[in-house]
Amino acid sequence: MVPLKENFKHTESRVLSEFESSSLTELKFISELGRNLLFAVHPKKVAAQVAETLREGLEVDLCAVAVELDHIGLVSCAFDRAGEKTSKIFHKKRFREWLNFLPLKVSFWAEDEEEFFFHKGAHKFEYVFPLHIYGEVKGAVIVGINQREDFPEISERLVEAATQMTAMSLNLSAHYEATMSSSINQAKEEHQKFTENVLDALPVSLYVIDRHYRIVMWNQHREIGSQGEARDSVVGRNVFEVLNNNPTDGLRAEFEKAFETGKIQRIEQQTTDENGRIRHWVVSKIPMRDEMDHITHIITIGEDVTPRVEAIHAAGRAEKLAAVGRLAAGVVHEINNPLATISACAESLESRLGEGAFDDSAEVDDLGEYLGLIRNEAFRCKTITNGLLEFSRGRNGVRYSIDVKEVIESTAKLLEHQKRGNNVTLNLEIEENLPLVVADEGQIQQAIIALSTNGIDAMPDGGTLKFKAFREKKQVVIEIEDSGIGINTENMSKIFEPFFTTKEVGKGTGLGLAVCYGIITDHEGRLAVRSKVGIGTTFTIYLPAEEKI
Repeated sequence: MVPLKENFKHTESRVLSEFESSSLTELKFISELGRNLLFAVHPKKVAAQVAETLREGLEVDLCAVAVELDHIGLVSCAFDRAGEKTSKIFHKKRFREWLNFLPLKVSFWAEDEEEFFFHKGAHKFEYVFPLHIYGEVKGAVIVGINQREDFPEISERLVEAATQMTAMSLNLSAHYEATMSSSINQAKEEHQKFTENVLDALPVSLYVIDRHYRIVMWNQHREIGSQGEARDSVVGRNVFEVLNNNPTDGLRAEFEKAFETGKIQRIEQQTTDENGRIRHWVVSKIPMRDEMDHITHIITIGEDVTPRVEAIHAAGRAEKLAAVGRLAAGVVHEINNPLATISACAESLESRLGEGAFDDSAEVDDLGEYLGLIRNEAFRCKTITNGLLEFSRGRNGVRYSIDVKEVIESTAKLLEHQKRGNNVTLNLEIEENLPLVVADEGQIQQAIIALSTNGIDAMPDGGTLKFKAFREKKQVVIEIEDSGIGINTENMSKIFEPFFTTKEVGKGTGLGLAVCYGIITDHEGRLAVRSKVGIGTTFTIYLPAEEKI
């Protein structure tokens, strides 16, 4: 017979051995699960890792992890005894109903098939351990078994430990997802902002429309100018509604052609800005394709080519002026001589007519009329040849430092003395202490008088002729502004060409502005014009200021 004391020691040793073995099993399980969860950063991977580890470690028939997460929704994963995923037999609808009806906050056994979260299974019991996140039941770990004896207390403790580790991992993964989502969104916002900054930095007007003619992009250069509109007010709107100053039919035809042909369309356009200056544009409509090579959008780029066009026009005018100068140098003197003879003969005959030498002739009245016409037309030809002579003469006269203010004031006095125009008021706005200009004073005054005369002629019913002079960087600027009839857009590019005039026949040679242009150009300056029909015209002279030594 074994002594009682020894029997007690043997029992104690066996219990301690079982306890140590149980603790060791739990420790190994928790360690293995924790190591596996280190590499699971997405909630779906966490659920899959826990479910698979529990199924394998507990050797149960079914095991699932399901959780309802904000911004993600229901995340679930289930495995059978063979280790195959069986998500199709996990009853997600019943699980959601359980969550919505205040689920138990402690573990429980389900023995009724109507309460099972797995359907179509051969199991008879389900053990459910709620999964708490921030104190609320958000999911559960569910184990399906055939016999409750196969699920001892240690298995329940392992499920509890796994559930707690799952909650911690899901919290970490949620933070990771939120951080990643925030980083991705931030990267997208930064990329979008960078793209917008690039488009805004381009020296062109740019906008993009989709297949429904809605504006989806509108860069900063489209926001400025007389026809500009703020980006926030146009994005999402119909392009024909926004660009209502353009003929809708023509604009629609341009877009349709780009969509249909897939080819870049280039159109030259001309507009007038708020100051009446002509602007020249090259507008390109560029089809944009997706990965399937379908045209989805049209990019419209408007490039302001005004300086380039003006330079081309200036070169053309310079060439024409040079040609006229060469022509004048060769033929003016030859033409003037016979014109002088014709004029002298006409005047002599008119003198004899006045003395009564032809009183016996029945056509004496006709003779007087014809002689008058001959004399007037001869003098008109003389005026034209004198204008041509201006081109043939060199403009490199004596140049010295002149005060623009004095030149403008003397010109105004001369115009008042001549009493040119009825009801025309002269107005002077001259900045004090203007820099001096190195120029031929007579030629500059000639140009100002010619421009002023043009302005007065443009105000047949009277108006205001305004002279302005001011400093602009290293230039002295002179403006001659009238309140007359204005110049049509189609004539703006031709007004400095020789022999072009809008005046009636006999009232202008078309050489005045061409001579002005030549004078200012020879002084290394620039002559510009802006005009609005019915409002008036402004001629602007830019002359380089004298450099101080």
